[in-house]
Amino acid sequence: MAFLSSLNQEQKEAVGLLQVGTFLEYFDLMLYVHMAVVLNELFFPIADAKTASLMAAFAFCSTYVLRPFGALVFGYIGDHVGRKTTVIITTMMMAASCIIMATLPTYAQIGITAAWLVTLCRIIQGFSSMGEIIGAEIYLTEITKPPASYPVVGLIGCASRLGTMAALGVATLVTFYNFEWRNAFWIGAAIAVVGSVARTRLRETPDFIDMKRRLKKRGSSSQELGNKKSMELLEETSSIWQRKDGWKTLLAFFLIYAGPPACLYFSYIYCGILLKGMGYSSQHIIAQNFIVSIIEFITMLIVVLLSYKIHPLKIIKFKAKLFVPFIIVVPFLMYNMKTMITVFVIQVISVCVTLSPVPAVACMMRHFPIFRRFTYASFMYALSRAVMHVLSSFGLVYLTDYMGHWGLYFILIPVSGGFLWGVHYFGSIEKKSQQKDISEFLPEAEAA
Repeated sequence: MAFLSSLNQEQKEAVGLLQVGTFLEYFDLMLYVHMAVVLNELFFPIADAKTASLMAAFAFCSTYVLRPFGALVFGYIGDHVGRKTTVIITTMMMAASCIIMATLPTYAQIGITAAWLVTLCRIIQGFSSMGEIIGAEIYLTEITKPPASYPVVGLIGCASRLGTMAALGVATLVTFYNFEWRNAFWIGAAIAVVGSVARTRLRETPDFIDMKRRLKKRGSSSQELGNKKSMELLEETSSIWQRKDGWKTLLAFFLIYAGPPACLYFSYIYCGILLKGMGYSSQHIIAQNFIVSIIEFITMLIVVLLSYKIHPLKIIKFKAKLFVPFIIVVPFLMYNMKTMITVFVIQVISVCVTLSPVPAVACMMRHFPIFRRFTYASFMYALSRAVMHVLSSFGLVYLTDYMGHWGLYFILIPVSGGFLWGVHYFGSIEKKSQQKDISEFLPEAEAA
């Protein structure tokens, strides 16, 4: 990893600490999802099937639907108190939810209270996850510079996939070998507690500190900054809606981040339902998804490392162009070759060319004003997840009921088109910003 040689010791330590937190977040989030078959029987009423299904669905959806509220809360903290404070708080919240899950009595022991406490834990995890992953990506974006920032921030995405992979691995152990599921949450809690303490060693990002200092200066004497500095400061702290094409930046960010949840649902949930219809057991489906998650992690790690040499926007654009013809062919494959191997191949290709902002996250983050970066990025991230999880899970159920596998087109094709437009837009403003940097540098060079 050549890019690591360009980082100092403090930056390397921050990369390690933040990756651990992101790994934990996705491990805990996806652990419940992939072990839902086991955990729902323990924490929800078995006799009342309707109530159980409704509460289980709420426990799952609340994690994503309520995320925008968490984004607003932690966005405010991140932009007004600091990036460091946010990632510490979110890790502590995740640790608390892990401890509750590990010690929580079952429905057989305390009745319906168990179901509500599980739902509360999922809500806490959904809230904290917003400050966690976005906070980690913004923190690393602000303490590193391109091209090193591309793979550095991209490793946060790899940590999230590693967490998903570990959750699937534990789910496989639980379903096949009767591994005690509570131990998994105890492990998660231990990592979170250690991570919370370790993160106190992080320093606030230079960009955030500089913005705070400049705002203080502006408050005491705006003329001391000079006209150029004042204009720069106003631009940095202004609302994105006051900027030319600001709404396009937010829309492009939303459309790019709408890709991953749609692809996640297709690759793991939709294909899993397909395998279930073929007569395969939940154990075999979880085991196959575990293998797919390993391939997804390896693929993501490769593209992250490539981003040090190849511009990340080019990488995600190339992958998206491969995804479109793939998804057009998928219904034909599903209708004509109904075997477990065929579904496995479809899953593997899907995760290899999946629509994902990784490793271009750092490129996009830099186009939000520093003092509102956390709020804008986390809210649009959360909103895209909430909208797409609802559309994917409920929309595809009805579409595929009426139209079969062709119903996939009505979700995945528009999402792919929006993703490509978003990448094109960020590519254009990235080019403009680079030209601006060059034009500002040239007069200084000529004067020297």
